[in-house]
Amino acid sequence: MAVGSMLFQLAQVAGQTAGQAAAPAPVAGKSLWDYVLDGGFLGFVLIGLSVFALTLMIRNVLAIREQRLAPGEVLDAIEEKFREGKFRDVEKMCKADDAPYAAKIVGKALSRCLNSPYGMMEFRTAVEDAAADETDRLHRMNDWIGILAAIGPMLGLLGTVIGMIGAFSTIGSMTGAQRSNQLATFMSMALVNTAQGLVVAIPCTVAFAIFRRKIDAIVSKIGSRLERLNTIAQAKPGSMPAKKAAEVA
Repeated sequence: MAVGSMLFQLAQVAGQTAGQAAAPAPVAGKSLWDYVLDGGFLGFVLIGLSVFALTLMIRNVLAIREQRLAPGEVLDAIEEKFREGKFRDVEKMCKADDAPYAAKIVGKALSRCLNSPYGMMEFRTAVEDAAADETDRLHRMNDWIGILAAIGPMLGLLGTVIGMIGAFSTIGSMTGAQRSNQLATFMSMALVNTAQGLVVAIPCTVAFAIFRRKIDAIVSKIGSRLERLNTIAQAKPGSMPAKKAAEVA
């Protein structure tokens, strides 16, 4: 009996060991790089676009700042020369290559006024025209982010369509385990490209809106400051050419 009991226990242990050996080994999870590879060529294109978009965002954060576009010390110096009536000096100062946004507006406006028969009488109109031109340049800095926000989902959708075409082709042309593997590959490509397109588009859309509002806010604030220059210019005796002053009189 003791021998039989021992043999029965050994059989149980052997069965458990065999069952454990027959159990399938756990499949290791996919890494982020594996998902990137699943996206194929378009996946790498979308990654490149995301890096480019990040570079543009960093540039805009550094460039679209009030202190950079309209430094207080520069505007103070311009206002002081306006009070002294030194419009030519202001024009030269504002035409420098490294002149900030606000100074370029003043420089263009003064160039127009100083060569116009109406003189500083049309300073406000000249400022508005120059500001529209310079503001358009600012918005063009931001436009690339908007373009990437539109391109990202389109490229992602293209990758999705390619993956779905491959999946349906696999269903019709393969059988067995090979079909399952290929089907999983193409479905993964479709979904990864969709996700990558959204990863590019969502931050770009948000950043584009934020920078656009920031530009508008800064431009509005600068406009209020330039209106003070117009008031000073109109109060100067030399703001109107002598010929025009005589005609008005």
